[in-house]
Amino acid sequence: MDRTIQSPAAAAVKFSPPAVVLVRPREEGNVGAVARAMANMGLGRLILVEPAPPLGGVARGFGIGGWELLERATRVACLEEAIAPFGRVVGTSSTRQRPLRRKQVIAPRELAAVLRDDPPATATALVFGPESNGLSREELERCSLVVTVPCAPEHPTLNLAQAVLIIAYELYLAPGARPARGDEASLATAAEIDLLLGAASRVLRRVGFDYEHIHAGLVRDLRRLVGRSGITGIESRILHRVCNRILRRLGESETKGDAE
Repeated sequence: MDRTIQSPAAAAVKFSPPAVVLVRPREEGNVGAVARAMANMGLGRLILVEPAPPLGGVARGFGIGGWELLERATRVACLEEAIAPFGRVVGTSSTRQRPLRRKQVIAPRELAAVLRDDPPATATALVFGPESNGLSREELERCSLVVTVPCAPEHPTLNLAQAVLIIAYELYLAPGARPARGDEASLATAAEIDLLLGAASRVLRRVGFDYEHIHAGLVRDLRRLVGRSGITGIESRILHRVCNRILRRLGESETKGDAE
């Protein structure tokens, strides 16, 4: 259930409660513990990216208070499908991973301020990787920013449910409320960004950036640039139409396109 996140000390933080996306979780008990942490902090939508374990007695045993979340959890085939409806996609990473080049990396306590600055209609996903090694670098590239929980260097990784709880807790306690911003357009969803980058990719190939090592790097850099820009859905559709007009001039038919 989508509820405004309530602070025990102040008025609610007015951004919409994020969905939690678990990518290829391995342990049923961890999924149950995540559901309990979400219920504790007022989060109501859980998405599982396959392969994920069946949710039975073990999940319910670890998920006291979060049974409804487990019953309503959505299963999808891949990360791309999971994040397609969301305008703000927040990845998570351990401190032991190498720094992400040109990627905004913040602490959990900074996340609420970022979400408050997003347009009011923005849907947000918090994405967590599998217990064994977290999100891959390619998966993190699909996120508009990355949250890292500072840990002691001797033990830099957290249990999956602990990571979810820490980030959800910081959102729950964040002071202040989102200022009214009228009818401002929402951020472009991951699906809209993929559509735009698919068309841009074809333009780049047609104008000479067709060497695979150059082209792939350019598309990655464009994805980072778009992720940092806070582009709206309307803006992404305008740029997509521009790319399609260029392709028509170059002798290609319009396409919805697929990002590479």
